[in-house]
Amino acid sequence: AAGRKLEAKDHVSLVVVCVPPDVTAKAVIQALRDFPAAVVTDVASVKSTVLTELQASDADRTRYVGSHPMAGREKGGTLAGRADLFVGRPWVIAIEEDTVSDSAQTVEQLALDLGSTPIRMSAQEHDHAVALISHTPQLISSLLAAQLASAEDKDLSLSGQGLRDTTRIAASDPRLWLQILSANSGELLPVLKSFEKDLEQVIESLEHVGTTGSLSKLGKVLEAGNLGISRLPGKHGSTNTSYAQVVVMIDDKPGELARLLTEIGAAGLNVEDLNLDHASGAQVGLVELSVLPTIEDKLVSTLRTNGWKLAG
Repeated sequence: AAGRKLEAKDHVSLVVVCVPPDVTAKAVIQALRDFPAAVVTDVASVKSTVLTELQASDADRTRYVGSHPMAGREKGGTLAGRADLFVGRPWVIAIEEDTVSDSAQTVEQLALDLGSTPIRMSAQEHDHAVALISHTPQLISSLLAAQLASAEDKDLSLSGQGLRDTTRIAASDPRLWLQILSANSGELLPVLKSFEKDLEQVIESLEHVGTTGSLSKLGKVLEAGNLGISRLPGKHGSTNTSYAQVVVMIDDKPGELARLLTEIGAAGLNVEDLNLDHASGAQVGLVELSVLPTIEDKLVSTLRTNGWKLAG
């Protein structure tokens, strides 16, 4: 692991508590007592429960500032760590009416040092937001992935990137998520009930496909999804942009992806995003390149000139 063992001569100015949610408050209280000159923060996924426990204790809350880096992976442990995990990601600094400015700035500086963008909001505002943008997606992903457990192998052999995208986070630790979901149940339930209402509308429409207006109701649900996805921030927090997609077939061997991207860069073209998938039953990779529509034709021409095979 990084770092070294704490020694008595060390001056501790900041303590970051990274423990499971159900023991976060106790660990924060202990850190405030053990390090009387240090600012203490935590990175728990739910902030209000920690704050409530601290308010009920005799701990010095002038040195506590809750926080939550909005970054993570479906895998845990030291070997799953990444140096760039926080780069470019929002880092919530939970500010309350009695938060001491110097303490908040200390935690904000930590976020900046790790390449994140500090965002100030209250613990309640944070919990309300993550119920929608983090906790509900986790549940939906897990529910969808659970349907795969009893699926036929021949059916699963047809799966592609869409299924992988929507079920990736279902690989997360169930024990951790039990704590997170139960701690934020008050904010999570209204979102789930709204989702339930939409799902019931979809089921009803499909049960009465031949009934006048049923497909119209289903269409409204799908259109609402278009509207919702359009509101997600794009690159660097800008307005979401529509990109053109170009799919390239590459041999599944070392160096091919690097060669593809190098040749695109040499042509002065910028790739906004990419997805990598593998063709079923073949040693071939499918690279979906997202680019601005204005350079799509030039990219296609460049790739074909360089001998790359395009799909579609």
